[in-house]
Amino acid sequence: ALVLNAVALLATAYVVPGFKVDNFTTAVLAAIVLGVVNTFIKPALSFVTAPLNIVTLGLFAFVVNAVVLFIVSAVVPGLMIDGWVPAILGAVVLSVVSTVLSSVLKDVGKLAK
Repeated sequence: ALVLNAVALLATAYVVPGFKVDNFTTAVLAAIVLGVVNTFIKPALSFVTAPLNIVTLGLFAFVVNAVVLFIVSAVVPGLMIDGWVPAILGAVVLSVVSTVLSSVLKDVGKLAK
C-alpha cells in the first residue's frame, strides 16, 4: 500500500500543474505522512466539517482532502503544492489514481491464483 500511494503521488504530480514531488524517496515519505494524517487528523476534520459536507452533498470532502495534502506538504520537504486549485485537483486525481491502481492490483492478484 505504501508503494502504491507513492506511485499515486508521483502520478498526481505528473498530471496536476502546481503539485510537485521531487523524487520517489519524497513520494514514499509523503505516503507515510499521508497515512498518519489520514488516520489521526482527517477523521477530526471530517467530523468538524460534517455540516458543510452535508450541505454541499459531499463535495466539501475534496476541500478536506486538500487540507490534508497541505498538512503533508508542510511536513514533507520536496512536496510542494502551489495553492488551493492544485491541492483540490491533486486530491481528486490522487483518489482516482489510488482507486485505479488498487483495483488493478486486486485483479492481478486474482489472476495469479
